[in-house]
Amino acid sequence: MEKPDNFDKLRMFFEERRGDPGKSPDASIAIPVNAQGDCETVLGILNDIAQYNGDHTFEVILAINNFPEGNEPAEVEFFRSMGVSVQPTPSVRRPDEAVCFSARMTGIKAANTECLLLFDADCRIPNATALIDWYIDQLQQGTSLAYTHVGHYGLKKDVSVYARIVTHHGARWVKREILGIPTTRGGNYAVNRTKMVWFYDHKFLSDDLNVGPTFKAGGLPIRYSGKRKLVVNTSGRVFSGGWRKLVRYLLYRLRYNMKLLPVGPNVTSRLERGEDNIRRVKPKTH
Repeated sequence: MEKPDNFDKLRMFFEERRGDPGKSPDASIAIPVNAQGDCETVLGILNDIAQYNGDHTFEVILAINNFPEGNEPAEVEFFRSMGVSVQPTPSVRRPDEAVCFSARMTGIKAANTECLLLFDADCRIPNATALIDWYIDQLQQGTSLAYTHVGHYGLKKDVSVYARIVTHHGARWVKREILGIPTTRGGNYAVNRTKMVWFYDHKFLSDDLNVGPTFKAGGLPIRYSGKRKLVVNTSGRVFSGGWRKLVRYLLYRLRYNMKLLPVGPNVTSRLERGEDNIRRVKPKTH
């Protein structure tokens, strides 16, 4: 991978933002990176983060995964030379877990702080200073889970795609405002590290979707903001369009939510994951 023109500027930013190596920074930003397709994509959000001009210090951890055992990709050293921490793992797959969530947890466990800000490699942050400051301030004030609105970029110009997005946001609004269910998603939320790891190690978590309900059931403080300046945008690259696909998607999401939203230990036993990373509902056994 070629060095971007602003490589030296990025290196200086991440090294300075990390602060004194002998002290823990204020927060950790963890981002899972699929070595087979996201090593260049993640440069977008790294550039966004580098626009931060607030007072907080933080480390950035890239959980690079999905590469052959014993054949660590060159990008690992590339990002380290940029001043970013890297947690390389050939395969993060675990039975009955979303692979992106498993990758996220490797970054979380490598963090050196209690304040964890979680994004995806294909996310974009329009206002890094406002968002990062808000997340760190919330966690430092005792909030265990915080999240903000997630928008989209790069959507295909197709009516069925727009209908899917409207339905998606409408369902999230109902869950959050009417049903009181925190609607965390992988591309954008922040957590207390100790509590997150405890829930994960005790098998309460297998996907970003059930982080919110689990923290709520535990009686932990949760904050949400829909302010425009705190929006994070995620890629619309997976939305190909088509009304039949929309109907299948809606039915799939309904079944998936019914299985995953209930809280309890061993939640992973409710799901099965294939090697193609398609989420499927595990059939009941009698």
